[in-house]
Amino acid sequence: MRLCLDEHYSPEIARLLRDRGHDVSAVKERPELVGLPDAQLVAALQAERSALLTENVQDFVPIAQALAARGEEHWGFVFTSSRSLPRGSGTIGRYVDVLDAFLCERPGEDDLKNQVSWL
Repeated sequence: MRLCLDEHYSPEIARLLRDRGHDVSAVKERPELVGLPDAQLVAALQAERSALLTENVQDFVPIAQALAARGEEHWGFVFTSSRSLPRGSGTIGRYVDVLDAFLCERPGEDDLKNQVSWL
């Protein structure tokens, strides 16, 4: 599966996951995605069949619900929280290990299609 890390995550996480063979990018690495409104970001990721990793539950759960209500497909949302996975330079390795395991369990392109997961 393809995964994109929301703006709040270090691009280093994406780089280290690519080193482990995963198809991962970060919004901060992609100027065309930086600063997009949430709905436009989701639309861009839908077009490229990419799931989104985000901590922004408040904004993205309603988008996922609206897509489901309209019968539109998406490629998945993966949510974290500051309690389960705090963000910071000292937690990059933890993110890489957790996401590596998560992605290894979902090797197919559509393994998270129309799903929401929590880490």
